[in-house]
Amino acid sequence: MANFIFIATSIDGFIATKNGGIDWLNDIPNPTNSDFGYSDFMEKIDALVMGRNTFEKVQSFGEWPYSKKVFVLSRSLKTIPEKLKNKVEIISGDLKSIVSKLNAKGYKNLYIDGGKVIQGFLAENLINEMVITKVPILLGDGIPLFTTLSNPIKFSKVEVKEYNNYLVQTRYIK
Repeated sequence: MANFIFIATSIDGFIATKNGGIDWLNDIPNPTNSDFGYSDFMEKIDALVMGRNTFEKVQSFGEWPYSKKVFVLSRSLKTIPEKLKNKVEIISGDLKSIVSKLNAKGYKNLYIDGGKVIQGFLAENLINEMVITKVPILLGDGIPLFTTLSNPIKFSKVEVKEYNNYLVQTRYIK
């Protein structure tokens, strides 16, 4: 049972612009049409847990990109679009209880996504592994990947990969 992060950040640590924009990710050169390890990562994942803002951003992409079950953490969202009824479920509550309930349902390896959700899981010391891909851009401001923690969380760097002489991807485990 583990909780994972797989995310891209700017050099200055932002995952999106202030208004949630991620268009800057479209400028990544990809002559080999690589998925930068995403498919291999998703093979070990049982389900995703994301916040409402991330869910709404993903919906704006058009076609739903996930074959795995998605749980959306939200207190305000009340309904799921009909086309996603069997793919997405709204959940709320204490993060430790949510993880326990999902693990009991057989969802042992969770992909945690979305700025506030990731920050919440880190604050509760619920992240076991992080794959962070640095994109060589300075956004200057935006939605940060990390925020203040009450206690340090120690990780070990286990792997560093470079993609297209442009991206640096680092995998950390706890």
